[in-house]
Amino acid sequence: MAAMTLQQLPVLNRLIATIATTNRFYRAKLSAADGLNGFASLADFTARMPFTTKDELARDQVENPPYGSTLTYPTETYTRFHQTSGTGGRPIIWLDDRDSWQWVLENWKVVWQYADAKPGDSAFFAFSFGPFLGFWAAFDSAVQLGIRAIPAGGLSSNDRLRFLLARRPRFLCCTPTYALRLAEVARQESISLQNSGLERIIVGGEPGGSVPEVRAQIEKSWPGARVVDHHGMTEIGPVSYSLPHEPTLLRLLHHAYFCEVLKPGTNEIVALGDTGELVLTTLGRTACPLLRYRTGDLVRPVAIPGEEPSAFALAGGILGRVDDMVIVRGVNLYPSAVDAVVRSVAGVGEYVAEIDRRTTMPEVTVRFEALNPAEDPSDELAKHLRAMLRIRIAVQKVPTGSLPIFEMKARRWKILT
Repeated sequence: MAAMTLQQLPVLNRLIATIATTNRFYRAKLSAADGLNGFASLADFTARMPFTTKDELARDQVENPPYGSTLTYPTETYTRFHQTSGTGGRPIIWLDDRDSWQWVLENWKVVWQYADAKPGDSAFFAFSFGPFLGFWAAFDSAVQLGIRAIPAGGLSSNDRLRFLLARRPRFLCCTPTYALRLAEVARQESISLQNSGLERIIVGGEPGGSVPEVRAQIEKSWPGARVVDHHGMTEIGPVSYSLPHEPTLLRLLHHAYFCEVLKPGTNEIVALGDTGELVLTTLGRTACPLLRYRTGDLVRPVAIPGEEPSAFALAGGILGRVDDMVIVRGVNLYPSAVDAVVRSVAGVGEYVAEIDRRTTMPEVTVRFEALNPAEDPSDELAKHLRAMLRIRIAVQKVPTGSLPIFEMKARRWKILT
């Protein structure tokens, strides 16, 4: 039995022993799986334990208002409130007690560690500080590590940029989209970013940080800064991080999560190098655990040289969502693949990709704004899309300012049904 498996199984069984009697949601699932007393192996766990889905959690909160039946302890012991962004459907409320929130923070401290953060550094948080998790865990963990955390919610992009340049932080935390948006504001205002003081831009919330073309555009826009990718979810917590010398690879926090990659809609493990859905089990966060949670994230697991196969990483980061993948004339198309091509073409600004499924054969159109309204890179963009994706995709230049500006999670992938 692999060393990591030997470590994960007892932690999983301790979690189950804690939640089995008081967590109504999982008591029913564990009882049906004959797992109230734990499992003999991780293989036994995956064979008998049913999945948990986001739709199931949303339905549970409707049927058991206001917080559902997933809480292990009395409601009055919970101190943190968060809500998912709702990009995948109905928003879900997620609560943590003090210990479970600290578990989340300890996991985020790993991201800071591999981003080379040190006590006395400063970090600028360019997010709205709303109810969704955003960078809340990054903020709180930074404070515990002795990093000066600078909140920048409630400001316009112009004011945020000037605030950032005045403070000269070493770290910026935001989405890939917003890092590019701030750079665009700087260009419009003729503000130089040459001496911003930034050395690391930690991105999350959407694919992009592990996509070479997106990362290159961000680093070109912010001279002297390197992009560090990570991903997580409100209901799960921080899951992965990248290393400076492995920018296209997301390493998973295997000590905190039991990670599976399965063929969508099945219990079939995909081979290393193939694409599947990431399924996660929290090995902590006892107050609000998730067992075999179908995240909906499409990933490509790969082996890490010198480590056991079960300690896989994710090549290319998060490729997209299971529901977002479309097959167009025999080609599997992901949002991150289109984003990579668009970001490689000079002169292209904001864009949206529309996938029309209302016809017998899906059709894709990329509508974009030109950074210079007097120029039209349509032909170059169309040529690059066809060369890289092996299908013909229609492109259309639209007037500057006609597409939405995204300051948090971007919604550039529109499926018309």
